[in-house]
Amino acid sequence: MSKDTSTTTAPRLKTQFKTEIVPSLQSKLELKNKHQVPELEKIVINVGLGRSKDDKAMFEAVRTTLRKITGQQPVEIIAKKSIASFKIRAGMNTIGMKVTLRGDKMYEFLDRLTNIVLPRVRDFHGVSEKAFDPQGNYSLGIIEQSVFPELGFEDVAKLHGLQVNFTITNSDPVKSRALLEEFGIPFRKERR
Repeated sequence: MSKDTSTTTAPRLKTQFKTEIVPSLQSKLELKNKHQVPELEKIVINVGLGRSKDDKAMFEAVRTTLRKITGQQPVEIIAKKSIASFKIRAGMNTIGMKVTLRGDKMYEFLDRLTNIVLPRVRDFHGVSEKAFDPQGNYSLGIIEQSVFPELGFEDVAKLHGLQVNFTITNSDPVKSRALLEEFGIPFRKERR
């Protein structure tokens, strides 16, 4: 039997989290134990189809976008409730799509988001600090998918936005912000 001699390297941010960010946050947040440090559990990228829920071309554009930027097949979201004003019935086919990233793919996506995608956003001054929920999870909206370098010209013919949700364990908004700043997410500076 031959042994596989190829080695896989951990993503840069995952290694940085274990070696640099955990000790830094432990001292900065005055935590007694390294297991109390907030940790990124998963990143969920989702797109609601809205008015375009019946448009097959938009459906395929969203599927292609999510597949290319995450490296995973998106899951279709089906309506759970009927909402008459939006012309949605319970059980209605696909009203959106989502991809859940964990582990190495999550850290690789976060690295690309902070170092490549966000700097490409037009007139970008940082992300809002008001998008934390009480549990410390963070939501980031991106208006156009065209800022992702993985997408070609034909992939951005039908423009749509997407939502990036960071699920963080052991946290509250203050700890979560400290963690995301350590990862390189630029928060908007307050005007005085």
